[in-house]
Amino acid sequence: MSSSVETRGSDARGGRGGRHNGRSPDMARIVRRETRSTRAGVAIVAAVVVMALAGYGLLEAAVHAIGQPPWLIEPQVAAERLTVLPAGISPLLLGAIGAVLAMVGLVFFLNGVAPGRRARHTLAGGWLESGRPAVVIDDEVIASSLARRARLAANVTPEQVMVVVSQRQVMVNVRPTSGVPVDGDSVLAAVREEVEQMALDPAPEVRINVAPSGVVGA
Repeated sequence: MSSSVETRGSDARGGRGGRHNGRSPDMARIVRRETRSTRAGVAIVAAVVVMALAGYGLLEAAVHAIGQPPWLIEPQVAAERLTVLPAGISPLLLGAIGAVLAMVGLVFFLNGVAPGRRARHTLAGGWLESGRPAVVIDDEVIASSLARRARLAANVTPEQVMVVVSQRQVMVNVRPTSGVPVDGDSVLAAVREEVEQMALDPAPEVRINVAPSGVVGA
């Protein structure tokens, strides 16, 4: 199970031993780095693809310059075929190629503009304004705590409760014991109270799902 990460406002650079409070810009950058995912993987893939295409084009140009047969296709022939599209290719194949290229482009575009986030939340909301320490915790730890609260409220075993935590939602799935009904409103209220006490940022919406069929009690 992942453990929570607590980031306090001390001077990590070890300069004069100074101490920053929660309002420090360094603290905001640390929390942002701990809660957001990096774009390095997508950037590396894009760079490798561009480098491979550029290297192939340079190779074909060099082979053509010394009068050797091309590896795949001569650059001039490739340019001519591109200029006369869609002639010489079936519309179905051309549409499939266009769809694949559009999907790849959309993936890169969304990775470039959409905020990437890790499966983490910040606890103790308002730390930046109040100067309190910032605590970053994994969603798995949050789910474990909420599952325990839901289990106690529903009076079931740990195997009968599953909690899924995302950035904007907490889904609590409960399978009651056969013959023992579960008050979904009580469980929902208990989990909501726990979430409010945590003061998660971003604050997720709590939902509960009580299975219609129960399990045989031990």
